[in-house]
Amino acid sequence: MAETLESGSSLSSSSSNDDDDIQVGSNLRKTLVAEVRKQRPIALPLMLMNLTWFAKIAITTGFLGRLGGFQLAAGTLAFTLANVTGFSVLSGLSGAMEPICGQAYGAGNHKLLHKTLLMATLLLLLASLPISLLWFHIDKILIRFGQQEIISTAARSYAIHLIPDLGVTSLLCPLKTYLGAQGVTVPIMFSSALGLVFHVPLNILLSKAKGLEGIAMAVWITDLFVAILLGTYVWVRERGEGKEGGWWEVWGVQDWVPLLKLCGPCCLTTCLEWWCYEILVLLAGRMADPKRAVSVLAIVLNFDYLLYSVMLSLATSVSTRVSNELGANRARVARGSAFISLGVSVLVGFAGGAVMVAGRGPWASLYSQDEGIVRGVKKTMLLMAVVEVINFPLAVCGGIVRGTARPCLAMYANIGGFYLLALPMGVVLAFSKKLGVRGLLLGFLSGMVACAVLLVVMVLRIDWVAEAGKAQKLASGRQNGGEDAETELVADDQDNNNDEKKMKKTQQILSVQR
Repeated sequence: MAETLESGSSLSSSSSNDDDDIQVGSNLRKTLVAEVRKQRPIALPLMLMNLTWFAKIAITTGFLGRLGGFQLAAGTLAFTLANVTGFSVLSGLSGAMEPICGQAYGAGNHKLLHKTLLMATLLLLLASLPISLLWFHIDKILIRFGQQEIISTAARSYAIHLIPDLGVTSLLCPLKTYLGAQGVTVPIMFSSALGLVFHVPLNILLSKAKGLEGIAMAVWITDLFVAILLGTYVWVRERGEGKEGGWWEVWGVQDWVPLLKLCGPCCLTTCLEWWCYEILVLLAGRMADPKRAVSVLAIVLNFDYLLYSVMLSLATSVSTRVSNELGANRARVARGSAFISLGVSVLVGFAGGAVMVAGRGPWASLYSQDEGIVRGVKKTMLLMAVVEVINFPLAVCGGIVRGTARPCLAMYANIGGFYLLALPMGVVLAFSKKLGVRGLLLGFLSGMVACAVLLVVMVLRIDWVAEAGKAQKLASGRQNGGEDAETELVADDQDNNNDEKKMKKTQQILSVQR
């Protein structure tokens, strides 16, 4: 009889453990599905918006090519230098808005949202002034780097007619970040799509009327059209929801400090990443067969840019979710969102790599009929597929640390991974070991792995309670943020204990009455 009781007890215990495992698995699955559903309406419109941005560049390049090889070379050189010296800087500076606006929105501080939008716009407009002066001398820079004087002069003319886009971008980037930090991404997608539709006839008209300079004008006029659409949407939305306060309040030095502290790391992180790709192309131009090497690398990177649109949307989505939850003082939810996004990025990275491997043949043939170039693209894309597997989690880790208002972590990782390891190793493998473009990418891969490992370790070491406390101070001005966040993490347990005490008291009262 005792053996029977013992056996029954063990069976009951085993059944209880199985039920607990099923419950834990079910809760984990529900949490995963819920988080994906929250990020999907943020990420998908951003991905489509990024694709329209790349499509706009492709259309611009196509119209330059229709004017002739000389105009294509001049316009491409000018636009590349404009990206390196101008648009990457403005994009990086506007990234400082993400954690502040995201945490302010989570905390319900709409006045801080409005202040940050205006301050960032003013900051970008000020930054545009020295960049504009630099572009007036772009021909001297290109000549110093060995370009022909006639091409450099044409590139200068293109860049000068592109200068208004600096002012427009100073309006457009903050508007996109302002809406994105609130999870409002569908208007960004639609305005970008309308801008793309507007861009084609505008290029047809201005390329015929103004030639090379007309295509540069079409770029900033299209961006201005998108900025007007988004600005109108923000104005109507804020008035409709009655949240128009705080726009023109007096700003003190203390209002600028958080934004300025984040500007440097955010700007450097973006610029270091953009510049690294441009340096790879420049290094490819120094190889024994520069025409073939640059062609192979350019074709491979064009596919990478398509995947980058997905990657960037995932990074922005997790940054928004993490900053919103920290601002709302939900440290546990922010942590869960970060780790779920990191897991999803690994899966998407493998999927992106698989797509690159499967499509490398048709992609190479789409750009060139030269057998040497096609063969080189096929081999190089196999290696680039491995790079993509690492690149996706790396981008999401960058989004996580941006959401916690600690972009300096990504900056340090980029400096160490890309500039202290990837580029030196790539130069050695490409030139000393005679591996060519594959050597550059092998060095790039090694640096990316190191960068990803550094960032993953940093993400694992984040003190989410402390970050929630900092978010409360940043977004709400409270000094007890850390205590509030810690309270949030144990609130559920306290509520459960209180419920149990109430149940016991009720049972005691009922037993006395009986």
